[in-house]
Amino acid sequence: MADYQSDKQTKREGNAISRRNLLKLAGVGGLGVIIGATGAGSVLNLVEGEAKKMDASPSLGNDIVPFYGKHQAGIATEAQNHVYFASLEVTASSLDDLKSLFQEWTVAASLMTQGQPVGEALTNGYVPPKDTGEAEGLSAANLTITFGVGPSLFVKDGKDRFGLKSKQPKELVDLPPFPLDALKEEWTGGDICIQACADDPQVAFHAARNLLRIARGKAILHWAQAGFQRTKQADANKETPRNLFGFKDGTANINVVDDKEMNKHVWVQGEDGPAWLTNGTYLIVRKIQMYIEVWDRTTLREQENTFGRHRASGAPLGQEKEHEKMDLARKNEQGDYVIPEDSHARIAFGDGKQKILRRPYSYADGMDPKTGSLDAGLLFLSFQQSPSTSFIPMQERLSRIDKLNEYTVHRGSAIFAIFPGIKKGEYIGQTLFG
Repeated sequence: MADYQSDKQTKREGNAISRRNLLKLAGVGGLGVIIGATGAGSVLNLVEGEAKKMDASPSLGNDIVPFYGKHQAGIATEAQNHVYFASLEVTASSLDDLKSLFQEWTVAASLMTQGQPVGEALTNGYVPPKDTGEAEGLSAANLTITFGVGPSLFVKDGKDRFGLKSKQPKELVDLPPFPLDALKEEWTGGDICIQACADDPQVAFHAARNLLRIARGKAILHWAQAGFQRTKQADANKETPRNLFGFKDGTANINVVDDKEMNKHVWVQGEDGPAWLTNGTYLIVRKIQMYIEVWDRTTLREQENTFGRHRASGAPLGQEKEHEKMDLARKNEQGDYVIPEDSHARIAFGDGKQKILRRPYSYADGMDPKTGSLDAGLLFLSFQQSPSTSFIPMQERLSRIDKLNEYTVHRGSAIFAIFPGIKKGEYIGQTLFG
């Protein structure tokens, strides 16, 4: 993750509309009325038109990641300190309801990523406010909100739910079972995903909470997971973050500012998938529980042999610098590979052709009531152009011979197609639902 580069596009893309003027545009019924009557494009155009008139609006700080663009934010964006990930089940019965939900989400997400509330502050104390309020007075904290859809949105129990079956990408199918998986249904799958990342945990939670609130009557929460990494304040040098085993996680990641690499390994391009997913990608989510207590009783040499890297520097075993190319052919005096054959780094690397963009976060959820041990681990998030030719073969190798399997177990799993970005006046998912 040290290879992530900062998103330099932090300039505001237009003056934010004030809450009072937004209410005037929306009318007493709120944004939902406008969306229902005229569509998201109309309400977004109204918002933009009003914003252009408000040249006196104060400029925002440099902690705003643009919501609009060729690709959704939260993928190539420099990883923020916190994530709140939510998987939802759709309860809506019509495509129009589903479309309306994404239209409303687009309006709300575009406001929250600018540090704005989702609705006007009310003076009537007898109705619930539109915004839940816990982010009041907080900055945008580099908030990004990323949306995707799972295979069950298209077909579930053999039923074409919304007439979208013909648009389901061939890559968007449930992941195959892997050896040693111990998946729990409550942490697996989902129709829709929301990934809210921010440098403040309350800002990230606020974003997910308000989107879930908007979804009432159309979607419900299936599972959710909060995650963290070392903060930027604690690591001014922005070194590769460490996982809860104490090892650097993401050393060999794709360079997100290398357009050639991103187009080859991350972004869906033309013939790689259906037209509606062009400039989107696929997200793999795995909730991996770590046996912290067992690991803590393991010798340093054994730990390093398990990962195939030095713990302190992150360098491949037998080498000095973190980002050196692994010398997989090097052997010691006994004729054994310096980087063990069952080490995580060697197996994940394979022949070097399969690459994914890792964006993982650690999690800690208190105590496992069954064992009395810590319930902690890794919320593994990876983005790739083709799961069938990258993540799946990589995971098949890891699940069979990776020595790290002695210290971890996979509890949750999901795959989602992540929509491409949008321009102002459009809504997230428009290429699929429109």
